[in-house]
Amino acid sequence: MSKDNINFGKSAEDEAADFLKKSGYKILERNYRTNLGEIDIIARDKDTICFIEVKARRSDKFGLPQESVFNHKQKQISRTALLFLKTKNLLDKKARFDVVSVLCLGETHSINLIKNAFDLEERFTY
Repeated sequence: MSKDNINFGKSAEDEAADFLKKSGYKILERNYRTNLGEIDIIARDKDTICFIEVKARRSDKFGLPQESVFNHKQKQISRTALLFLKTKNLLDKKARFDVVSVLCLGETHSINLIKNAFDLEERFTY
């Protein structure tokens, strides 16, 4: 991955975090990494723990950013989220998976929050 792409991704995550804060979320962690995977942002929205994937694109030529959170990525986020909840003794809390889409068309940036973007697969709860 080029340095420009890394900087673009970090900038998009910063924009997403600012947007979430302005929307009333309390950021708990950023770039939470384990051997199972990584979660871009973990935040609290009222009484719910939110595991947030940030997707950014410079064009909509190949679809919207949120459309790129495929099944494999959802499974990886789900497993990592369960580990977070277990290690922090938060399994009794409400949780959900959100996606923040950042579309950067030149100087115009649009940010879209998709709450409950996907569900935890039942087989990961055992």
